[in-house]
Amino acid sequence: GRGDRAALIYDSPITGNKKKFTYKELREKVAKFAGALQDQGIKKGDRVIIYMPMIPEAVIGMLACGRIGAVHSVVFGGFASNELASRIDDSKAKILLTASCGFEPGRTVQYKPLVDEALKLASHKIEKLILFQRPDNKVELNSPSEISWEEALSNAKNIDCVEMNANEFAYILYTSGT
Repeated sequence: GRGDRAALIYDSPITGNKKKFTYKELREKVAKFAGALQDQGIKKGDRVIIYMPMIPEAVIGMLACGRIGAVHSVVFGGFASNELASRIDDSKAKILLTASCGFEPGRTVQYKPLVDEALKLASHKIEKLILFQRPDNKVELNSPSEISWEEALSNAKNIDCVEMNANEFAYILYTSGT
């Protein structure tokens, strides 16, 4: 009964982009991206690293993981490659969600070179990378192990929630040690 109310408000002071998502819209996007993850072989209990800026797709990725019972770990976008690599190794992630870049005051952080270096440094090898192409900052992908967010969604079907027990993992939270 609350599907038309605002569930997520995106308001970027750097890009000036603003967007509201209703509960209904957000549920549809999450259910479809959950299908995209399943299409890439992700299932209940699998690990997913989310290395993205604070954009709606990061939230959609997190919620989609929860919808199918995948364990997600958010790694601060722009973290050094060796830090990302250590989280890939520890989590044994099957897939990494990222974006082409992040916008910070006065600079653009190119994520793809950081991700490429992290993947070289990591002992554990992920199976797939899904990258959200930011407008005006597109990067080249190395198929078939790297696909765009849009490509991942192209044939995806909406997926229902999986049943979870109260003591099953939902996420892995790493701290900086502070």
